[in-house]
Amino acid sequence: MSRLVDIGENAVVGRLIEQLGRACENDDQLVVGPGDDCAVVDLDQADRYQLLKTDSIVEGIHYLSETAASKVGWKAVARVISDFAAMGGMPSHLLITIAMPPQTPMSYLEQLYHGMQNCASLYGATICGGETSSVPDGAAAVISVAATGWVEKNRCVRRSGGKAGDLVMVTGSLGGSITGKHLSFSPRVNQARWLTDHFEINSMMDLSDGLGCDLPRLAASSQCGYLLNENNLPCNEGTSVDQALGDGEDYELLFTVSSQIANSLRASWAKQFPDLKLSVVGELTERSEEVVVNEQGWQHFKR
Repeated sequence: MSRLVDIGENAVVGRLIEQLGRACENDDQLVVGPGDDCAVVDLDQADRYQLLKTDSIVEGIHYLSETAASKVGWKAVARVISDFAAMGGMPSHLLITIAMPPQTPMSYLEQLYHGMQNCASLYGATICGGETSSVPDGAAAVISVAATGWVEKNRCVRRSGGKAGDLVMVTGSLGGSITGKHLSFSPRVNQARWLTDHFEINSMMDLSDGLGCDLPRLAASSQCGYLLNENNLPCNEGTSVDQALGDGEDYELLFTVSSQIANSLRASWAKQFPDLKLSVVGELTERSEEVVVNEQGWQHFKR
């Protein structure tokens, strides 16, 4: 019997999606099911879809015990909002579940929620409920965020829309997030809204597990291969190409567009967001093309 540690997160998720597939196929309201940044549901509104997302962070995996509670709270909510951005959408309502050791000071919890509220309110979302539970003494704390959001039907972007010949673009800089960015990043909501308002974005996701892991996921969802130009990677100062590919938790946008609009997009981007890089790092290819980079990046369960 295979164990989670033997097969890694990608295979685990693939098996679960396969198991859920038939039920999802029979749901007439479900536009996008498991396997994308958010689930997308058609509630018969004329112009918009509902977005659904849940995410969790675990002490010792996503943050250290000594990390300031407000920063932990910010990250817990920002991760979910980043996934809404990846679909071109906006967050609306959040439910928070916390499981904490009984000896946790109340002041820690208050600061945790202060960080979560700051992030939610900045992006127009409301924390409207949740659940509290305990974990055994010595066990890791867990914070889970379930959320609803929305996106206009004509600007909803999926991972699966990429086409052979598309150029692959990345916002910002990559690598070295452990030095602090993973606790203080700003979800690229405004940038994603601007992109989907002005250009035809064929596919998009956020970079949570590293470009070396997430680009293959996007390409596979689009039934494409990919070529990566490592010389064009926007590495953060002091980081290597391997770190830019594999560190993860960059929370930048990874998206693809037709090569015919790429130059226009880059010129307009430079005027709209002069302080944020936009880099062409590769292209999508026919599935038969050779993949030139090994999958790197974070996978849960795999050690």
